[in-house]
Amino acid sequence: MKQGHPAKLLLRRWPSIVVMTVIGLVLAGAYLASASPLYTAHADILISPPVAQSTRAVSDRTVESYAQVLGGRGTAGRVVQDLGLPMSGRSVDLRLDGEVVPGTSTLRATAEDGSRERAAEIGQSAAETFVTWFGTLDTDLTATVVEKAAVPTTASSPSRAGWLTAGGILGLLAGLLLTWARKASDHSIRTPAELEEISEAPVLGAIAYDRAAVDSPLITSLGTHHPRFEAIRILRTNLQFLDIDRDTKVITITSSLAGEGKSTTACNLAIALSQTGSRVALVEGDLRRPRVSEYLGIEKAVGLTTVLVGRVTLDAALQPAATPGLDVLTSGSLPPNPSEILQTNAMRALVSDLRHRYDIVLIDAPPLLPVTDASLLASISDGAILVVRHGQTSRDEVRTATERLHSVGARLLGTVLSMSPVKELSRYGYGYGYGYGPDYFAQATGGRRGGARRS
Repeated sequence: MKQGHPAKLLLRRWPSIVVMTVIGLVLAGAYLASASPLYTAHADILISPPVAQSTRAVSDRTVESYAQVLGGRGTAGRVVQDLGLPMSGRSVDLRLDGEVVPGTSTLRATAEDGSRERAAEIGQSAAETFVTWFGTLDTDLTATVVEKAAVPTTASSPSRAGWLTAGGILGLLAGLLLTWARKASDHSIRTPAELEEISEAPVLGAIAYDRAAVDSPLITSLGTHHPRFEAIRILRTNLQFLDIDRDTKVITITSSLAGEGKSTTACNLAIALSQTGSRVALVEGDLRRPRVSEYLGIEKAVGLTTVLVGRVTLDAALQPAATPGLDVLTSGSLPPNPSEILQTNAMRALVSDLRHRYDIVLIDAPPLLPVTDASLLASISDGAILVVRHGQTSRDEVRTATERLHSVGARLLGTVLSMSPVKELSRYGYGYGYGYGPDYFAQATGGRRGGARRS
């Protein structure tokens, strides 16, 4: 299976990436708002030789050893006593650090505290305490405070810029990881190219998700420029020019599983074909969960099963639909053994009779994967159309469905991608007619997400 270009994937998933980045920034901001600020102050001490030996340099090792004393526990204990702090020498030791200013013989006492004034007091006291202690040593070197500790004006930590940058980067990485994880775990069909590659059959059309389709599934309730109407016309045109060298009059319409829109597709395609002047017969071949009669508002008490058992003739069972040129053979009473009744000689004879009476015969069959009915109907047809629901039907389900058709010698004429988001169809050029762009398309369909399950 070919993978989409990473750039295209990022473009499709950019809202999720942006959201995760914003969440990272918000969390960083929340931490900054709740974290207690710390302030840092420092005082500098110059270690110098006697005036008579001013050209002599103090060794780095010597200065480094004094830095350890400056930031040691002994100095911290003397600072506690000097300032009368309500804390232990160990606590001050954790807040106090001594270091050598690089390239010099200057020591720096750095103090950190939640109070800016106390940070300055601790830093200054540490420097003065060190100088006093240094004066008791037997050395010709001198220690002098050359820069007093000033009260800091801004907090040294947490770093606002650092935390916001880290939060944004982590949020961005989380968004990218989420995008990759969703892509890796999503095995559904999402593009016409994927569907064509998996099924090894042409995509005859793509129908956008229309929120109104749940209550108004038929295109007869739509304006002629409605995107769903236009999508069915595209399907009709592609079907008529699919294979002009072969006789394709009897077509089974099925899906991998229930809820992919096969029955509404069958009804609307039958209506669209009859509107061109063709004589069309629509057979409700789903003897388990029939929907055609419900959508077309036709009584189903007498229909396919009634004809097959010999109770009525085919002429008596066929009912005209509201669209001129379209006759419907409903399911009739539902039998306990649909598979057995569909593979009888009577069923083959009925299909043959319909073939001679009509220009085209559409059979709405059950899904392929749960039962064998659709395979049986496809085997006595000239071919099958597989309806695949965008974002729900998996690649393995489509692959297995096509294998079921091939196993009985049925020809897969093509596929239909149903309930696709508006933006997907706009990107691939499906679902709206000449002169009508994505804005009109989105407004007319009322949304872009997948809708309620339909058979």
